[in-house]
Amino acid sequence: MLDQRLLRDDPELIIRQLRRRGLEPDLAGLQRIALQARDLEEERSRLQAEGNRIGKAVGERIRGGAQADGPEVAELREQGNRIKQRVALLEEEEKGLEQTLRDGLLELPNLPSEQTPEGRNETDNIEVRRWGEPRLPQAGESLEEHWQIAERLGLVDTERSVRIAQSRFITLLGQGARLERALISFMLDRHSAAGYREVLPPILVNTASLTGSGQLPKFAEESFRCAEDDLWLTPTAEVPLTSLHRDEVLAAEQLPLRYTAYTPCFRREAGSYGRDTRGLIRLHQFNKVELYWFCRPEESDAAHEQLTRDAEGVLEALELPYRRIELCSGDLGFSAARTYDLEVWLAGAGTYREISSCSTCGDFQARRAAIRCREGKKTRLLHTLNGSGLAIGRTMAALLEHGQQADGSVLLPAALVPYFGSDRLVAQD
Repeated sequence: MLDQRLLRDDPELIIRQLRRRGLEPDLAGLQRIALQARDLEEERSRLQAEGNRIGKAVGERIRGGAQADGPEVAELREQGNRIKQRVALLEEEEKGLEQTLRDGLLELPNLPSEQTPEGRNETDNIEVRRWGEPRLPQAGESLEEHWQIAERLGLVDTERSVRIAQSRFITLLGQGARLERALISFMLDRHSAAGYREVLPPILVNTASLTGSGQLPKFAEESFRCAEDDLWLTPTAEVPLTSLHRDEVLAAEQLPLRYTAYTPCFRREAGSYGRDTRGLIRLHQFNKVELYWFCRPEESDAAHEQLTRDAEGVLEALELPYRRIELCSGDLGFSAARTYDLEVWLAGAGTYREISSCSTCGDFQARRAAIRCREGKKTRLLHTLNGSGLAIGRTMAALLEHGQQADGSVLLPAALVPYFGSDRLVAQD
């Protein structure tokens, strides 16, 4: 959430920055509310100070010999009571304005970082670097896409999944289920060894958790909600990890806090129908290992680079070619100030596809979720960062396409063999 002081004092800065996202916000109404709230707060504070002065004067009069029920003291007390009544009215009015202001600010996305390149959409994103050699078909070779390999080897069952749930759900079978489990364990072990603390959070999250991370109110239609309770299926472990310290003040010496978590994730993928209808790329339910940081503001740039490198390290260990893309201002996610996307090479499809999005959110989520750090006697909002480390289904898709062999098997990278128990996937009887 944006700082209401910035809205009050420099709305033009917000407008300029949101224009970089391709938005044309009208902030006049919200600014008026912010100014009214400030004026009410100042009047309330003045009246409270006057009330305290009167209360002190009452005590002084009585100690000076005035009768507690005499006219002089009674007049002061009457003044004090009128002030208390006025303060109560101001507090109620101020509370209403603050709620209206907060509701309005919750609708506004984060401001792009000054380091984020300008651009309108994904065509303006910038390739930062590449790693690995993309596999291309050799003479006379025809490479399959992952869904073809998965069906041929009996790793998935799509038709029965539709019967169980609906389209865009998938059931993994045999080697497919074992490979998914192996990838989750491999990633969690790797990140834990690098100093991340493993977390297994609830999959159901409440409205406050989704609001704190920036999923609500903007993405309500993208989420699955339980009809009877204030609970939603989590769209990403970023949501419960943000709220792991919601409404807390952390000691600065604790920072940075680094967490890794595996969760199933659930998204409606509204507006994406007709895209990636086969395979593991775009599902309503998928597994993901998340990376999450809480850090001091002055450390967030370095933390962003390190978090991204930790995600890249998984791809390198799995011998999967990828590229790092920096998103332009017009392609940023709602809560992000700056983002690197990691795109893995899909050899069968002959293209790079996003497998991780590593973002620094500044104090945007911390303000929404009321997470601060204490340094000495002062407190301030900390910074949060998140990234996939990695999306499991897309990792499996890349492994299937990259490791496919002429005999129909799929060769697995050496780092995964201890987890999977074999160096390849083969057709099952």
